[in-house]
Amino acid sequence: MPQDRPPRSSRTPFFQGLLPVVTALLVTLGSLPAASPAAGQGAADEPALETPASENAKPRIDAQASFRFIGAVPQGGLRDNISLGGGLQGFIGGWLGQGPLMLGLDVAFLGYGSTTDEVPFSSTVGPRVPVEVSTSNNVLETHLSARLQRRRGRFRPYAEGLVGFKYLFTQTRIGDDDFGDDFGDDFRDDFGDEVASSTNYDDFALSAGAGAGVDVRVFRREKPAKTVQAVSLRLGVQYLLGTEAEYLAEGELTDENGNGRLDEDELDVRRSRTTFLQPQVGVTLRLGGTD
Repeated sequence: MPQDRPPRSSRTPFFQGLLPVVTALLVTLGSLPAASPAAGQGAADEPALETPASENAKPRIDAQASFRFIGAVPQGGLRDNISLGGGLQGFIGGWLGQGPLMLGLDVAFLGYGSTTDEVPFSSTVGPRVPVEVSTSNNVLETHLSARLQRRRGRFRPYAEGLVGFKYLFTQTRIGDDDFGDDFGDDFRDDFGDEVASSTNYDDFALSAGAGAGVDVRVFRREKPAKTVQAVSLRLGVQYLLGTEAEYLAEGELTDENGNGRLDEDELDVRRSRTTFLQPQVGVTLRLGGTD
């Protein structure tokens, strides 16, 4: 029988660690009435985005999206259990009213290790039909973001607060580069190279933190009716605290007792807080125009 997971410890220290972040965010939000007039500065730089709509015009889109490559530098106890990681991150958000406050959704997928082996398809077939068995250690991050950033200007720095969760999971998949070749391209395109997959271990952690960075505009459209108004280079960093969670360290998964399944005592389960420092580089699309 698999062993029960050890009881989770109290997460009170996590929320104590968030107190400075929450306090700073509240103080910043409280200063919005004074900061809002600043959002109107620089009108000569991008007048097209601020052109008042006529009475017959449809509502104006006032949002932006960004796509980034991110690094994942584990912090604290997490650093003792896993190595550096990285992945992709996306953001979509819109400004509230005429001020600099933007609300959005931030989603990231990162990995911190993987292994690949070539093994026989089964004990009966033996080595005549080899397949690739790949195991990957992953983290899915989903956060709501409250960001302060002006709408116009060539250089647009920002600061943000985030709250959400992390989903840590280890997955094994069986793949075959020749899978589907006998049935033609359509069959192979529909089913890909994956024969089977399974999630070996997973857990959730609450997550919150702060981020900062800058958008540097590299392209701008002159026609305000276009949806994509400008393209910017994004440089930034996030520090995301995480509650304690259980996860697998990088490495092969082996059925040591030969019973045909992975028992929990055969898994290298680690446990710690799940805090990452995440440097980022990518592009931001400034959205405008009309619906």
